[in-house]
Amino acid sequence: MSDSSQTPLAPKHLGQSSELPVSPEAAVLDYVPNPRAGELYLVRFAAPEFTSLCPVTGQPDFAHLVIDYAPRDTIVESKSLKLFLGAFRNHAGFHEDCTVGIGRRLFDEMQPQWLRIGGYWYPRGGIPIDVFWQSGPPPAGLWLPDQGVAPYRGRG
Repeated sequence: MSDSSQTPLAPKHLGQSSELPVSPEAAVLDYVPNPRAGELYLVRFAAPEFTSLCPVTGQPDFAHLVIDYAPRDTIVESKSLKLFLGAFRNHAGFHEDCTVGIGRRLFDEMQPQWLRIGGYWYPRGGIPIDVFWQSGPPPAGLWLPDQGVAPYRGRG
């Protein structure tokens, strides 16, 4: 559902056999009604084995992603999110583009109250690159736990 003014449809993937999308752009993210609309709370998704490809060398890049958001009217359905993230394994993109692109797409389509993403990338060439993006200041009163990913020393 790319037009957030539409009513969320029945999930396309949940309870169905779904192929991994050929690209992140081809992935369809499903959004379902927030069962606690009007209540301020945080949802966290952690993807500790995220992969994409270096756009220069074609070598795999690995990251631990943490996505936090405070929903508004909808929540993202987790199977569709897993398929979307899985579509990056054959996608060539810099760490910054992948991390910010994931956060931006979720924010633009779902329109939560607030969203942040931390991309904790494992080193290539000896340097880990951590990328962070958020939609703006968090809502007052929202509990924001630490993302729980250790500074690089083997990531944990």
